[in-house]
Amino acid sequence: MSLSSELAIRLAGQGDVGAIGRLLYDFNTEYDEPTPEPGQLAERMRELMAGGDTVVLLGGAGPHGLAVLRFRASIWSQALECYLAELYVVPERRGRGLGRALMNAAIEFAREHGADYMDLNTADTDVAARGLYESLGFSNREGKPSGPINFYYERDL
Repeated sequence: MSLSSELAIRLAGQGDVGAIGRLLYDFNTEYDEPTPEPGQLAERMRELMAGGDTVVLLGGAGPHGLAVLRFRASIWSQALECYLAELYVVPERRGRGLGRALMNAAIEFAREHGADYMDLNTADTDVAARGLYESLGFSNREGKPSGPINFYYERDL
């Protein structure tokens, strides 16, 4: 596989939901998170993508990675906000630039589609992901480098 095809990024379509479901399933099982089966995830992604506020970018020929973007209206500006819901690269393809290529494409896609803000979350133990996000200008500091640390909280309802 050439380097260019290994790092190629494309917008997913409805025909890709099977691959998306498998990648999301692999992501959750790799980190011991509960997950629906790949087919259920594929069907859910089909619905979300059809709704227009969810976009998936696929990376590599496999595909070997994905970025799931969710768009919403902003409170603070007339623009959209973009939430990076998931970023995943299969283990055997990590460290080769695919995650960075997906992130760069996600940022550009979000800008081109009217977003002026992107947020995401990750665990403090995911040092590689944090390093990638920070190298691209994301911060967990409020307002400025010396500002207070931001926290992400979640709860099942």
